[in-house]
Amino acid sequence: MHTNAAAVEEKTEQPFPDWPDAAEFIAKHQTGVWRYLRAIGCDAALADDLTQDTFFAVLRRPFDFVSDAASAAYLRRVAYHLLVTSRRRSSRMMLTESVEAFESDWARWAGFDQGDLALDALQDCFSRLSERAQLSLRMRFADEASREEIAAALGISEHGAKNLMQRAKHQLRECVESKLK
Repeated sequence: MHTNAAAVEEKTEQPFPDWPDAAEFIAKHQTGVWRYLRAIGCDAALADDLTQDTFFAVLRRPFDFVSDAASAAYLRRVAYHLLVTSRRRSSRMMLTESVEAFESDWARWAGFDQGDLALDALQDCFSRLSERAQLSLRMRFADEASREEIAAALGISEHGAKNLMQRAKHQLRECVESKLK
């Protein structure tokens, strides 16, 4: 059988001409996929695994590359389905009840920069909170402290701790939303 070497070489070099370089594609979207998985309830180790599985699945079977925004949405969808499959296998429930609403919120907050702008805004806004408010939120969300423990550490009542955290979260939300407009 006679083959055209130039045609074979051309197909080998660039089988999908509209596709970006795989390494560049992964570098551009990896952080966003990982952050998305963490936001919908994965622990860090599972997010690492599913992020890798997402790129493996997508790069194994090419899709029509349209834009970075469309690619990011497609990657999130693949990652979500891999998470669902993983949770079904382990008989665990999803932590996010409305995936469509979450997807919409994710696109609004994370945008197309993998969430870097939102994270920068959050860090800046967090630094503007009072020290007591920062401490209460760190204790609650980083240390997973109870309201009772937070109140004791700050020398206030449990109700006072609850109000402090509610006000701080409201200030953060307002500040971040104003920065992302």
